[in-house]
Amino acid sequence: MRLGDLQTPALVADRQGFDANVATMAARWPGAALRPHVKAFKSTALAAELVAAGHHAFCAATVREVLGMAAAGLGADLLLANEVPDPARLAPLGELVRTGAARVTVAVDGPETIAAAAAAGLREVFVDVNVGMPRCGCAPDRAGALATAAQQAGLTVRGTMGYEGHVVGIVDRDERAAGAGTAMRLLADAHAAVQAAGGGAICTGGGTGTWDCNDTVTELQAGSYVLMDTAYDALGLPFVPAVAVVGTVVSRDVGGGYAVADVGLKALAMDHGNPTIDGAAVWFCSDEHVTFSMRDGRPLPPVGGRVAVWPAHLDPTIAKHERIHVVDRIGRDVPVDLDADVLTTWPVDLRHW
Repeated sequence: MRLGDLQTPALVADRQGFDANVATMAARWPGAALRPHVKAFKSTALAAELVAAGHHAFCAATVREVLGMAAAGLGADLLLANEVPDPARLAPLGELVRTGAARVTVAVDGPETIAAAAAAGLREVFVDVNVGMPRCGCAPDRAGALATAAQQAGLTVRGTMGYEGHVVGIVDRDERAAGAGTAMRLLADAHAAVQAAGGGAICTGGGTGTWDCNDTVTELQAGSYVLMDTAYDALGLPFVPAVAVVGTVVSRDVGGGYAVADVGLKALAMDHGNPTIDGAAVWFCSDEHVTFSMRDGRPLPPVGGRVAVWPAHLDPTIAKHERIHVVDRIGRDVPVDLDADVLTTWPVDLRHW
């Protein structure tokens, strides 16, 4: 199958870019030092590629993601890096632990999530600490007490978790590093308290944006780096955008200077702004369409031509698609190379809740 044979809109990954991103991250965070976050790519086939690169532990955002990873035989060490206060929701994860089908740890940040984890039959937790985002997580000065409470509930505390998500997207590297340093000092203090209370040595957190300036965590929870998006690309990181939604030009107005492709809000996440089309100015996105013009006197692509639309936010864009088609190289030309071979297809099998 060729790229030109795909029905559009089609989510397409660049194999060369993917391989380069994985190698770059692994050189800095090899093996167990990296706990890739499957919420970014939602595909067990892609996760298996990361196992082949030496990473055997993963974190997830939903129960469904954990269950899917375990069902795919990728359950060596799974962390639900999210709070779930409903024992019934967690019960399938407790069953994985009971049967030995997977090692599952969950994040806790209060008595409710501790009680839910224990009631569901889970055995291991991380104390989640709010380091300034704010989102989930306990106050840093409560971490030690929560570690004690978790152990009193019969749970093993593997360590401490904190995510500096409020700084990972700061464009200026020095400002980003300074913000991460402030957040990680909070996490380090909380982690010391957790260990003093009998908790374990793992300190987990961080993300793609702080991959080179977070020296506190013992394992990095990066996920977006594998395929990247244009928002992260603006940070000047050594990872390349390696996923695009390929669309077909369905209409154009030469006199008006614009063309329309079939990649709109239903195929893209827009919370980080408009997508990018190389050599073009994106005017706006509507439900099924993106309207754009070409820069620097370039001709509009013909009706039926294909364009690569690069998303600004990776994770929720992937969640809108059922599969990722992998080609050797997408290319940055408009229109894209229709003869590029589709090497394989990765099902997006960890979608939904």
